[in-house]
Amino acid sequence: MRFQLLGPLALADGPDTVVLQPSKPANLLAALLLHANSPVSAEYLQRAVWGEEQPATARAALQTCVLRLRRLFSKHGVTTSIEAVPGGYRITAAPPTLDLLGFRDRVRRAAGLDREPEAELCALRDALSLWQGSLLANVRSVVLHRDEVPRLAEERLRAVERVCDLLLGLGRCGEALVDLWTATRVHPGHERFHEQLIEALYRCGRQSQALAEYRRVKGFLLEELGVDPSPSLRRLELAVLRGEDLGPAGPAAPRVIRGETLPLPAARPALAPDAAPSTAPDAASATAQATASVTPQGASPVVAVSGTPAPAQGGPPVQGTTPVAAPAPAAGTTLAPVAASRIEPVPAVPHFTGRAAETAALTARLTAPAPPGPEDHRPLTVLVSGAPGIGKSALAQHAARLVRDAFPAGQLLVRMTRADGEPRPADEVAADVAAALGASGDGRALLILDDVVDADQVRPLLAPKGDAGAGPGPAVVVTSRMGLGGLIATHGGWVQRLTTFTETESYALLLTALGAERVEAEPRAAHRLAAVCGHFPAALRILTARLLTRPGLRLSDAVDWLGDDPLARLTLTDSPDHSVTGLFDRALGRLDPRLSEAFTHLAQGPPALLDDRGPEDEGPVPEAVREQLADAGLLEDGPPGPYRIHDLLRAHVRRTARIRDRRTEKV
Repeated sequence: MRFQLLGPLALADGPDTVVLQPSKPANLLAALLLHANSPVSAEYLQRAVWGEEQPATARAALQTCVLRLRRLFSKHGVTTSIEAVPGGYRITAAPPTLDLLGFRDRVRRAAGLDREPEAELCALRDALSLWQGSLLANVRSVVLHRDEVPRLAEERLRAVERVCDLLLGLGRCGEALVDLWTATRVHPGHERFHEQLIEALYRCGRQSQALAEYRRVKGFLLEELGVDPSPSLRRLELAVLRGEDLGPAGPAAPRVIRGETLPLPAARPALAPDAAPSTAPDAASATAQATASVTPQGASPVVAVSGTPAPAQGGPPVQGTTPVAAPAPAAGTTLAPVAASRIEPVPAVPHFTGRAAETAALTARLTAPAPPGPEDHRPLTVLVSGAPGIGKSALAQHAARLVRDAFPAGQLLVRMTRADGEPRPADEVAADVAAALGASGDGRALLILDDVVDADQVRPLLAPKGDAGAGPGPAVVVTSRMGLGGLIATHGGWVQRLTTFTETESYALLLTALGAERVEAEPRAAHRLAAVCGHFPAALRILTARLLTRPGLRLSDAVDWLGDDPLARLTLTDSPDHSVTGLFDRALGRLDPRLSEAFTHLAQGPPALLDDRGPEDEGPVPEAVREQLADAGLLEDGPPGPYRIHDLLRAHVRRTARIRDRRTEKV
């Protein structure tokens, strides 16, 4: 059993999590856990529970809250106890049982990897993966949010700074940009993030954008705070204006571990000292040129649904999940990430929700004994397919973590697209996988080939390996929006195609994400919200993230608010890339233009266009076209008819057409 603070306050046991309802005992538990292993005075606890103005019976009521927590612990099998000590109480915890201590422990271990920047980067990302959403979102204590939350948030920001410093030092500027765009917008007054962003843009050869970013932050500081940019920012602007060579990147921000400031070691540069900024490699070329790096501890970053950009560190994952940390990676995992190759150990999915039957089927397939004979040398292949945002990656990663004991050589997540969505060449992926498997231990490994664009990307990885009698190769789970029937026909395997959530699964997601108190108070409204989202996992996850930031909004009011314009409101305002419309736009952008045009015609027309006969005045759309669109995950199996278009996707196409028409309308 684990306590979770870095997000909603919760108790977790394996994949099962209990998110505590807002209450006085929850305030008390949060206050004790924030000072775990130390005596906490009764006076401080009373202020944390009731605020500065306490009832006359606060001391007796505090004892009642302790008793209620002890009963809660007993109910859920929590062996940790709340001890009475002179003048107050104390709770005992360790890194495996409290995510805050786990975060600090991983950051501390990262500090010892100063001569191995790749390993330090992995350790820090592993630590940051424990942050799952708004800190103590379900704890309504003014004192804790005023005094404790800002201090913890600062610890996370220092870790994010260090991650970006390491990426810059390794020459992975394009990858650093992904984190920095979000960090600068969420924390506009944090100058160090702006400095890193400007440097990353300049090293990628984007001088004009770097100068524009400087002007933007300078304007913000003058208008909002009445101050000039820091001397380091001004020096950087001057270097960009002059087109100077910045030289090898090196970290500058200090690392803070629970208030203790430590000097940071310099990261080993990936660029030659005399490399000009205009020729600095971007994320794509860094991927192709990187060499393998081995580290005993793997990273565990949050990864989004296949085909959806990963959320910023600490943001919500996209799938039927809630922002709560999941179990830590198994000890002894030996597979290590390959430098700059978009390969990393399989991360845990924070509180996976739903998909019970699919999970059971996938884990059973992965742990089934290999058939005897020459096919021993062909990898066991499982394809998880479905629409964009349906939860393919989350299911694959969750199942992989459940069966990790069956793969002692470790598990790797292999991203088959670049950060900009472009597919990676098969030879590049094969080289990276070979390097990663060369760092594995004894036994069998598991690969998740995530967001595969076509069969040619993965065929080189599924060829029979080894000599007779050498045993089976690594098991492979492929996630793809495409059906990849040709791959299954030539290489064999088993297919798990995902559809939208059931009504029960959608309700369970809302219940877990928003808390039982909020959802069970308005169950009908919760069901209506799920219906407006079309039981689509990505839409539900974005909705819950928005509702968590508006705790005072009643669900019945949210139904009307969402129903007025669901597509516009199913987006995260501080991270516009994480939106239903963006998800669909990227999916449609991968289509051949002729297929895209055909799909637009189908989505704007009557449902009869999907029938074999079609409308009387028009006739059917060719079956081959419909089959290709279904294979791309854009058409779902009927009824009614052989195919149908999800309501959100149909609404998106029609809305896009209206906007395009308005833009071209003459005034």
